[in-house]
Amino acid sequence: MQLLPLAPGRLRQGSPRHLPSCSPALLLLVLGGCLGVFGVAAGTRRPNVVLLLTDDQDEVLGGMYVPSALCCPSRASILTGKYPHNHHVVNNTLEGNCSSKSWQKIQEPNTFPAILRSMCGYQTFFAGKYLNEYGAPDAGGLEHVPLGWSYWYALEKNSKYYNYTLSINGKARKHGENYSVDYLTDVLANVSLDFLDYKSNFEPFFMMIATPAPHSPWTAAPQYQKAFQNVFAPRNKNFNIHGTNKHWLIRQAKTPMTNSSIQFLDNAFRKRWQTLLSVDDLVEKLVKRLEFTGELNNTYIFYTSDNGYHTGQFSLPIDKRQLYEFDIKVPLLVRGPGIKPNQTSKMLVANIDLGPTILDIAGYDLNKTQMDGMSFLPILRGASNLTWRSDVLVEYQGEGRNVTDPTCPSLSPGVSQCFPDCVCEDAYNNTYACVRTMSALWNLQYCEFDDQEVFVEVYNLTADPDQITNIAKSIDPELLGKMNYRLMMLQSCSGPTCRTPGVFDPRYRFDPRLMFSNRGSVRTRRFSKHLL
Repeated sequence: MQLLPLAPGRLRQGSPRHLPSCSPALLLLVLGGCLGVFGVAAGTRRPNVVLLLTDDQDEVLGGMYVPSALCCPSRASILTGKYPHNHHVVNNTLEGNCSSKSWQKIQEPNTFPAILRSMCGYQTFFAGKYLNEYGAPDAGGLEHVPLGWSYWYALEKNSKYYNYTLSINGKARKHGENYSVDYLTDVLANVSLDFLDYKSNFEPFFMMIATPAPHSPWTAAPQYQKAFQNVFAPRNKNFNIHGTNKHWLIRQAKTPMTNSSIQFLDNAFRKRWQTLLSVDDLVEKLVKRLEFTGELNNTYIFYTSDNGYHTGQFSLPIDKRQLYEFDIKVPLLVRGPGIKPNQTSKMLVANIDLGPTILDIAGYDLNKTQMDGMSFLPILRGASNLTWRSDVLVEYQGEGRNVTDPTCPSLSPGVSQCFPDCVCEDAYNNTYACVRTMSALWNLQYCEFDDQEVFVEVYNLTADPDQITNIAKSIDPELLGKMNYRLMMLQSCSGPTCRTPGVFDPRYRFDPRLMFSNRGSVRTRRFSKHLL
């Protein structure tokens, strides 16, 4: 996690302007117990908060973790501060609880923006992509405005740049393909500036601006369509190599990739960067307006994304959904009152911590919430001798199709997201859960799949940061057992039990008797099959 001002500064040559060198960004969640906030003098207004959320922006240099490498489950974790097994959003469909009636009834009243509005008196503003199935006729359509939002400018369904429909406080507004009035990133910038001009000056505000960039179809603004012509996807050590000793879905990728596949992913990488240049413009306009209105020094700004993305790693062309760092790690930039610039924290932070952190900023009593995450406000304030977690949970439920994919009949049915050369990015049994642990001595990832193999992947990221070598069969069996047990505990955790000491925490206590059932057999972790 890097703590940097979001104002224009020195730039890394060849990269989007809003991402300084080594600048990981974090997601934010808000939950409020509004009795006051640390460091704010009595009688002054509580701080404002702005959350900037991009779509599918990876960050492999630092940042924070997401509990699921897919849009809707991750966004649900941001809003609720909960792991997927507690908010029950498992994929991007209504059947997977993405913006479903059940989500609206059970989870939306308890999101951090709802608490900010009802308990803390914040003006709350949303603009952009909400959840992938928002606006679906079977879930209330565009007339549905989630509880907790004072101003609502939400995109119907998934990311687009032109030819989309917005819900403006519950009323539909269609947009076409005229750049000057319809390009979505610019529209979001304009409505955000309008909010800052016309909001009340007597209440603090929270803004969540969720851009389509850099999600496909990667449509850049006209002035940026020729940028980065000499930029290519990173050729790191795991680029275009076979996924040896990995789950079958990774092993099936063809290595080496065809020249056409490499050209395709390079072009996608370039276009993704081009779309982010309009996000740069949005950020710059927002910061300048906050400075002009005198609000900047009393405003926290968080910049992050919902999940990562890969371009050619282990010969997988482009997508997310996998357990590796490039898909589960996202940027996090934070600036605000009491934060010293140009700091980097190595604390293990996840997007389930955004809500608790924002609520903490608002002064809300976090003990009144059921969130799984923790407030990292003390980290932002530079607290020393802080007791913090050593592991987080990552979980994903794979998706497949019941019919044969014409591009890949040899693997169908049961797979999805297939490319013409029969490389598939997802499958029903691409269902996994991981413990991502970091301590003074260990930088480890332990993952189990819910498949016939009960396949296990383990990586020592200190020695193998590109996650090339699966050490599941060579690691100490006792340590493997402890990690299996810890994974079971986290997958059944809720609230405070999600924050118990991990395997490498000095406070950790392991009881091997809990590894066995009443019949004396080894207890295995069970994956949730719950689809609402």
